Amino acid sequence: MSEESLPGARAEDALPEYAERVLDVAERIPPGRVMTYGDVAEWLEAGGPRQVGRVMALYGGAVPWWRVVRSDGALLPGHELRALDHYRAEGTPLKEASGAAEGHLPRLDMKRARWDGGEDADGHI
Repeated sequence: MSEESLPGARAEDALPEYAERVLDVAERIPPGRVMTYGDVAEWLEAGGPRQVGRVMALYGGAVPWWRVVRSDGALLPGHELRALDHYRAEGTPLKEASGAAEGHLPRLDMKRARWDGGEDADGHI
């Protein structure tokens, strides 16, 4: 997928407008809370989970990337331990992994950790 496939992307922009909006949402998510890729797209009323994921993969390093997650609560492959450090430091609700779980890593407790963009939000984008 190229940047041109992101909504609002233009070749002359350093950062596509859609990417700026996604990153702004990531910055608004309170510590200890998360939004799924689909939640972010729905809140923006633009794009979809894949577009949000692409933005986070390309540009998300400067924002709290660990707060934009998969809907199943699984930790981001390749970044599990870094994300887990952030979740524990912020008190993000986790479900401990069973002994049979691959790598024995916890998952996010999505029922408790998911943020709807309402409380603590300083305006809808």
